[in-house]
Amino acid sequence: MPLSPDQQADIDAARAATQQTRRATAPGLEEELFTAHEVLDHGFVRVVDYMGDDSAIVQAARVSYGAGTRHVSNDEGLIRYLMRHWHSTPFEMCEIKLHVKLPVFVARQWIRHRTANVNEYSARYSILDREFYVPAPDALAAQSTTNNQGRGDVLQGEEAERVLRYLREDSTRAYDHYEEMLSQDGQQGLARELARMNLPGNIYTQWYWKTDLHNLFHFLRLRADSHAQYEIRVYAELISDLVAKWVPLAHEAFEDYRLGGANLSARGVECIRRMLRGEEVTQETSGMSKGEWREFREVVDAND
Repeated sequence: MPLSPDQQADIDAARAATQQTRRATAPGLEEELFTAHEVLDHGFVRVVDYMGDDSAIVQAARVSYGAGTRHVSNDEGLIRYLMRHWHSTPFEMCEIKLHVKLPVFVARQWIRHRTANVNEYSARYSILDREFYVPAPDALAAQSTTNNQGRGDVLQGEEAERVLRYLREDSTRAYDHYEEMLSQDGQQGLARELARMNLPGNIYTQWYWKTDLHNLFHFLRLRADSHAQYEIRVYAELISDLVAKWVPLAHEAFEDYRLGGANLSARGVECIRRMLRGEEVTQETSGMSKGEWREFREVVDAND
């Protein structure tokens, strides 16, 4: 169950209340406030609060860049200009706070994005719930033979059943021992801060995560990418959908220039020019390593 009864009651109460405000609001995101969107088997993402909208980005840019942006005739054009030229400060004027429930091993990837404010559920003070992430059968993949940090083919048959059985049994056994070690029901037991060390990485944790739009776009560029690990990518894709309702103009520019665009090296640009002149370019004549050439071809051959 993604939400506990107490959490659901708090959310229902928050959604029932309305406030008058003079600050800018995003109607699309207002509808999403306090709604918990389910992710994976027990996780969720919900918007707790936000500040700013597309107009806040434009306002900040026109203050800081002054006459240099007056030729841009509309807000959409200015936002696309800022995104295209990698201006970051105007996007930092917008902030969002999310409540996220996620497996611990996903949280350890997520926390590497150090440009956010985080407050995590504390297993020193509270007892973690008996909730573990167990992959769906179509997410149960073997190690890639070409990528040391990627996945290969989906496991099938007896192999898949064996792995799923291990995941469920090991998680259950670890939590049973966690409960038995805890100091409760009058027994001396072990301190919660020590008992937690026996728990597996697929147990769920929760946190409040607050960041600005510039750093959120950086997070999404890496984690919503098709090469990102599935378990964090589904969170990033959901958050990206929420951002589209919050700052639609900025999100559209982000999708165009970051998610849908490509970065080329000077050698890559030169190879494109040579190809346009009708020259046949190979890895040997490109000046690129095999890895660089493979990635370059993935870009130029994407629609073949």
